[in-house]
Amino acid sequence: MFGLVQLPRTIDKAKAVVHGNVGEYNYDCPMDQGLFEFLGIKGEDLLDIVRTSKSDAEIEAKLAPIVRKHSEAEIERWNRDWTEHRPEGRSLEAFLTMRSQIAPQRTDVMTWPDLLDLDEKREVPVRTPA
Repeated sequence: MFGLVQLPRTIDKAKAVVHGNVGEYNYDCPMDQGLFEFLGIKGEDLLDIVRTSKSDAEIEAKLAPIVRKHSEAEIERWNRDWTEHRPEGRSLEAFLTMRSQIAPQRTDVMTWPDLLDLDEKREVPVRTPA
């Protein structure tokens, strides 16, 4: 949505929170917070947008002016940084634990976006070291 790779997933999680069926998903996690920081909003702001919207089109209309504060180049750079960022510290520990449960043979997977894709049964190309 609007060319932001994390936005649709975060909106889906916000909808689940609003409807009380978030399940195992973690809304306002560090990945969501990175998106919120880029957009200049807080997790509660997106929840308010979802709560007060009657449709996906209305959610999109309310987000449009927020997203459009950024140029295509800024969005492209944020997407690249987000998809290529490798976890560190405690995030790395959680990442490695989750990867060992989901796909222990995929030691080439070193980013959260790729790991989440694997977890949700999407194809993730085999990465070769740079």
